[in-house]
Amino acid sequence: MLRTGIVGLPNVGKSTLFNALTSAKNAQSANYPFCTIEPNVGVVNVPDERLPILAKLCKTNQIIPTAIEFVDIAGLVKGASQGEGLGNQFLHNIREVDAIIHVVRCFDDPNTIHVSGKVNPLDDIATINTELALADISSVEKREARISKQFKAGEKEAKIEYGALQKLKELLNEGKYINIKENFTEDEIPLVKQLNLMMTKPVIYAANVSEFDLKDGNNYTKQVEDYAKGHSAQMVIISAKIEEELCELGEEALAYMKELGIDDSGINRMIKSVYSLLNLRTFITAGEKEVRAWTIVAGTKAPQAAGVIHTDFEKGFIRAEITPYEEFVKNGSYAACKDKGVTRLEGKDYVVQDGDLVHFRFAV
Repeated sequence: MLRTGIVGLPNVGKSTLFNALTSAKNAQSANYPFCTIEPNVGVVNVPDERLPILAKLCKTNQIIPTAIEFVDIAGLVKGASQGEGLGNQFLHNIREVDAIIHVVRCFDDPNTIHVSGKVNPLDDIATINTELALADISSVEKREARISKQFKAGEKEAKIEYGALQKLKELLNEGKYINIKENFTEDEIPLVKQLNLMMTKPVIYAANVSEFDLKDGNNYTKQVEDYAKGHSAQMVIISAKIEEELCELGEEALAYMKELGIDDSGINRMIKSVYSLLNLRTFITAGEKEVRAWTIVAGTKAPQAAGVIHTDFEKGFIRAEITPYEEFVKNGSYAACKDKGVTRLEGKDYVVQDGDLVHFRFAV
């Protein structure tokens, strides 16, 4: 399952956001640093308006959306890479996630303590990035020491990796997130990926605002937006407190969002941003038993998509029966889609598209 880590300085709204994301109260939220010690973990369904429509057409009440695991990681402070605050314990937690949501405080409130005494989004971002980069540099230097003998002996792979490590140190010293594909060769990429560095993970900046700035943002969010654009990252404006309230309202949430002048919750936009950032797609299996969404990376071919359901499906793959979502909704059933010729059989080279309804044919 996809894992996304929520990071940021203490008291920026991480745990409040986590509570809203998971519609739970298992993440403690309080007005003092290091409120979160052990990382809280919650599984969140990915919103997909297509699933209930398909369930109605297939006459089933069983809907299984795809999901993301969110990890609420304790607040980092300056010096975390050297063990300050609760230090390396938290940095290890960040290494284990696929993507990072960096919560940045973009609201003024004298009643909520800021760890550095003032609200400054760019300084906050720089503090977190610096600590992650310093910790990554330490990892790179340890790896460099491990392969030094092989490198001096002229071993081919060690020479390639050593060159990649030098590039990494140079990039990390700039304190910026690193796009692996843009900065490394095909030979270097797998060697860099195996290091599992924090500054090579995709990032979304969650600009946490008060309810008054939720629709249009403010000067703080503009700073975060400009920074994200300049660093190949994404930015979403959210109000963690409002999101938590929306979860408590249940069916009345839509009316409250309308009152606030927003069309969609920040949580839904954030989840969609994670999907976009990681280049993910959804295919669907639908029938009388259940309607279920499955996550794949864009460009995944039919046999590998089948393997997401079960390894036997990939091993024994024969064909994939494909019905585009729009055609199924338009025609109302698989039988009608087959009669109209919009359901087709595809082979092992077919790239599964977002929204494809798929039935795999396989032999074990």
